[in-house]
Amino acid sequence: MSITINIEHAKKAYGKNVVIEDLSAQIKPGEFFTLLGPSGCGKTTLLRMIAGFNTIEGGLIKFDEKVINDLPPHKRNIGMVFQNYAVFPHMSTRENIAFGLKERKVREPELSNRVNEVLEKVQIRELAERMPSNMSGGQQQRIALARAMVINPDVLLFDEPLSNLDAKLRVEMRSVIRHIQQQAGITTIYVTHDQEEALAISDRIAVMHKGEIQQIDEPVKIYRKPRNLFVATFMGQTNILEVDIDLQDVTVTGTKVTRHFDRINNVNHVTKGKLVVRPNDFTFENQGIEGVVIERIFFGTITTYTVKTNIGDLVVTRDVNEHMKEIGEQVHLSFPVEVVNVFEAEGKNMSIMEDAG
Repeated sequence: MSITINIEHAKKAYGKNVVIEDLSAQIKPGEFFTLLGPSGCGKTTLLRMIAGFNTIEGGLIKFDEKVINDLPPHKRNIGMVFQNYAVFPHMSTRENIAFGLKERKVREPELSNRVNEVLEKVQIRELAERMPSNMSGGQQQRIALARAMVINPDVLLFDEPLSNLDAKLRVEMRSVIRHIQQQAGITTIYVTHDQEEALAISDRIAVMHKGEIQQIDEPVKIYRKPRNLFVATFMGQTNILEVDIDLQDVTVTGTKVTRHFDRINNVNHVTKGKLVVRPNDFTFENQGIEGVVIERIFFGTITTYTVKTNIGDLVVTRDVNEHMKEIGEQVHLSFPVEVVNVFEAEGKNMSIMEDAG
């Protein structure tokens, strides 16, 4: 049965260096929950606190209603998959997977039955007797996943498990991990710095920065309705435009381009802000921000343009099937108000205030 993980005002410090000061979150039963953020933001530190590898200097971590702060790792019934696979090189695939079961005194025939079952689940039955030294990184990561799952854990923890794989294999393995997790229904926490990876596999994402959670939300909302400027700029490429704000009318500074935002509740009469437009949200129209194409890069499914304007260079991505713009061509850039976000100077999103709460 899946469990809930409650993190209540957690604190982690190394001497006087406070890494996490006051962090709270709830992970739902059976949820695939991702901790996402840049290096040094505290995501792996938090994962290791949940695993029991790091101490906790304040607050509570609960599995359902059970406080686990002082429980040693081997009594938390967690399965963990590491970045470096951590498979035993002197053991075959079968022996690697069976290791945790033997530590728990599981005996035959149950031991072999459970190993065979998980070998099938992660699709490495044909590798059962092979040694890790004769395997690819992706195959070794499947062993690590099988070893974590075979003990029937209450919680699965992943610490940047795909960082050492090439791009094609990362895409393949993230699909494997997501599919198996959905089948098993195990509450899962996944750490990564890869935004695309997080968006592709998560039920919800917690974006972290400097030991604090900036936003917890579904992937689409994280991408389309970022709570602040940090989340907006961290989640993919962005164009940031200075804007002048008159109640709900937003004008791109240095241009005559003005848009009306019904969803802005400008009770504080903010007059200056920033508009975030993702490259794929710009369109080429007959009017808008004037500019000239100075670079064009073909990526197969999309074409990326750099457009020089009087407010700076802007990046635009369009479908490859659209008519291509030429280098030196004069263009006008427009954007739909429905998908772009306006931020106050201090970084708060003014465009989603109706959702706050």
